[in-house]
Amino acid sequence: MREVVYDGRIVKLELVDGRYEVVGHADSVAVLVANGRNVLGVRQHRVAIGASTWEIPAGLVDPGEDPAQAAARELAEEVGLAGVLTPMTSFYVSPGFTDERLWLFTASELREHRLQGDDDEDLTPEWRDALDVWRSVARGDEVSSASTLMALAYLLGSRGELS
Repeated sequence: MREVVYDGRIVKLELVDGRYEVVGHADSVAVLVANGRNVLGVRQHRVAIGASTWEIPAGLVDPGEDPAQAAARELAEEVGLAGVLTPMTSFYVSPGFTDERLWLFTASELREHRLQGDDDEDLTPEWRDALDVWRSVARGDEVSSASTLMALAYLLGSRGELS
């Protein structure tokens, strides 16, 4: 039995069988844009953790979109680019309490294509060295997202630079 405890704009909290708290959340996407070891990301303030993060372009899959369409939209909104998107992997963000699935893509054959982003987002695009970001997060000097770290691990691992 599922009881809806809260139904908001982004999440729905349900109590399942009277004991499991489950957060329903839209699926999400993230896009790895790399030039060698340099990766394009955005710096932004994240209210939930009260900190500024550096993350690869990412966002939610809107109703009626498939993950590839959402990834293309987020890439254009956040960093003003379009290109060929290739699915890399997908995974559940935290299956112990949420049903959110994240789809990770790589982008190639890039060209300029800007779409208007969300009014409540203040994003600063930045190219960063993937290994520098990885080490900075590992030291605790900065924070990032699981999708960003997965993308960096993929990129650095494929280059034999992750140890």
